[in-house]
Amino acid sequence: MNDDVFEAAAVADSLKPRRSLRYDLPSVMAEQERQSRRLLLLVIRSVFIVLLVTVTVLTIASEKETINEFGWSTVWGLILAATAVGVIVLVVDTMTPNKRLSTVVGAYMGICFGLIGAVAIGALIDIVADAWEIGRPPLGDVSRAPLYLGLAKVVIGIVLCYLSVSVVLTTKDDFRLVIPYVEFAKQVRGVRPLLVDTSALIDGRINDLGHTGFFDAPIIVPRFVIDELQTLADSSDKLKRSRGRRGLDMVSKIQANPFLDVTIDDPIVEGLSVDKMLIELARTQKLRILTTDYNLKKVAQIHNVAVLNINDLANTLKTSVVPGESIEVTLVKPGENPTQGVGYLADGTMVVVEDASEHIGETVSFVVTNSLQTSAGRMIFGKLEAPEPGTAANMARAATTQPRTIERPAARTDATGHGRSPRR
Repeated sequence: MNDDVFEAAAVADSLKPRRSLRYDLPSVMAEQERQSRRLLLLVIRSVFIVLLVTVTVLTIASEKETINEFGWSTVWGLILAATAVGVIVLVVDTMTPNKRLSTVVGAYMGICFGLIGAVAIGALIDIVADAWEIGRPPLGDVSRAPLYLGLAKVVIGIVLCYLSVSVVLTTKDDFRLVIPYVEFAKQVRGVRPLLVDTSALIDGRINDLGHTGFFDAPIIVPRFVIDELQTLADSSDKLKRSRGRRGLDMVSKIQANPFLDVTIDDPIVEGLSVDKMLIELARTQKLRILTTDYNLKKVAQIHNVAVLNINDLANTLKTSVVPGESIEVTLVKPGENPTQGVGYLADGTMVVVEDASEHIGETVSFVVTNSLQTSAGRMIFGKLEAPEPGTAANMARAATTQPRTIERPAARTDATGHGRSPRR
């Protein structure tokens, strides 16, 4: 009894998911990099607050003639005001973790354009005001025209900066400056890279295709795809665990493949699922998706994303057949109808032969009558080929199908060997 318990415990322990050191090492290095980045950001933010408070206090203090004019209340007020401004800036920075360089550059360029436009319009307002003598009141009068003109310049400057930033951010993917040359979006030149999904890695044929030299485009494996494979590899389900480990092994194989240019990328993409993040990443960076998932292909096509399905390539490379062609196949099982026999060609194509149920386990020749292409593959229908007259097969069939002859009983004879006399 104890031996059975120990054996069951050993089997259960062997089925527990174990992480390979090869797969844990990149995760540990990534975690260390994230911790270093957080520490560096904390130091930079602390230095920012200290510099902001110090510069503010020293600037105000330099304007005072005596130290008595600069009391502790003024010092604490300046410190609190500068700290409040710094905290607001840090809160805005913390609440927007997913920053992109293109967005920051776009906002900066928009503000520059807005300020240039504000300066130009402000100069035009001054020229018009001087021409109409709007800012020159009569002697002894106090005019508020300069105040209103200054307010108009400030408001126009704010409006122009807002409009410029809004326009640049909404059109930054297509916005370019020729001199100097500036791009806000990543432009892919030449052959567009292939974005590999989980199903293509688990399928495994990508490595064999790479050895043939047909892939002339770089291959990108996103970090979230590897994370999904690791989740599958750590699953308690035996099938999912096997699929996840196969996918992780395939990542190592394609990295070692000399015919493939593989990159492990860690993009910042917003999405609820891996498929949505793949589609969004391919759409924004003009990439192509390499997959074996039929549903992912359809959804990506709706979003105008180019998709390469390995199954479509395999079906295209299968040998084409035409009705009337004679093919040999080994029948392995009966079909849905009792008279059908089912076999498979060398490329995995299913063959259904009519009136062949008696030949299961044999290699027969059949004539193709029809072929059907489905999302799961191709099916070929046919009927047994009738042997030609005079052939060995025809003669053997004729010999085995000869009608039986009934032997008639011999006439009765008497003991002397003579036949019975009809008279007696």
